[in-house]
Amino acid sequence: MIRLAPLLAILLAGCAQGEARERTGHHPTIVSLNPCTDAILAEVAAPGQLLAISHYSKDPSSSSMEPEDAARYRATGGTVEEVLALDPDVVVASAFIGPATRAALEDLGLRVVTFGGTATVEDSIAQIRELAALAGRAEESEDLVRDIELALASASVSGQPIEAALWQPGGIVPGEASLVSDLLRRTGFSSYGSARGLAQADYLSLEQVVADPPEVLLVAGNEAGQRHPVLDQISDMRREGFDTRLIYCGGPTIIRAAERLAKIRENAS
Repeated sequence: MIRLAPLLAILLAGCAQGEARERTGHHPTIVSLNPCTDAILAEVAAPGQLLAISHYSKDPSSSSMEPEDAARYRATGGTVEEVLALDPDVVVASAFIGPATRAALEDLGLRVVTFGGTATVEDSIAQIRELAALAGRAEESEDLVRDIELALASASVSGQPIEAALWQPGGIVPGEASLVSDLLRRTGFSSYGSARGLAQADYLSLEQVVADPPEVLLVAGNEAGQRHPVLDQISDMRREGFDTRLIYCGGPTIIRAAERLAKIRENAS
């Protein structure tokens, strides 16, 4: 009887998901293993269509979803057993999904679709539309796209850009070919790192910040140097906190990031 328990759980889950399919009509049911696609699918999927999100989205310190939104969904650790028990039509994963995990899911008859990161707002909008089309909800994506475009239009400014350095966790800076750098440009900032030859994930030391400060320092990490009291003594530099949850994902995160950057730009003017 004990050996039958896992199989019974999978069968019962399959029955429950059959009921979910009836609620979602002809829309495919989805399990998302990618924290960035979690947030987008939560916006565009039909009720009952998104069966589970990644466990990363349940962590308020790193999730690109608001806690109350993430609480509406169950989460998985991305194991084959967990996904199989949910019996989805489609598994949406990161481009970095393990080859063995992907092969096992596909061998079990599940469709696996992977998505990488996005380097520009246009890339993210294209990804939103692709995910919505995958969910059979192409029209719903346009509401989110419109909200993003309105947020960016509201955050855009004219005039001389303000030089800003985004100091990420680990003391590194973003490269120019990153979504957050695109958002900085769109909201009236120029790149401190690019002007000094710093590339993606290059280290920005406390000593360099002190010796050659940017106009605005956006601190998104918690390293010792990023909290050093000497930063309070740099009179010609404005220091602002920047939530790490706004750095890595597109979709609805763009709206919150644009609003935060617009506020920082206003404070620095």
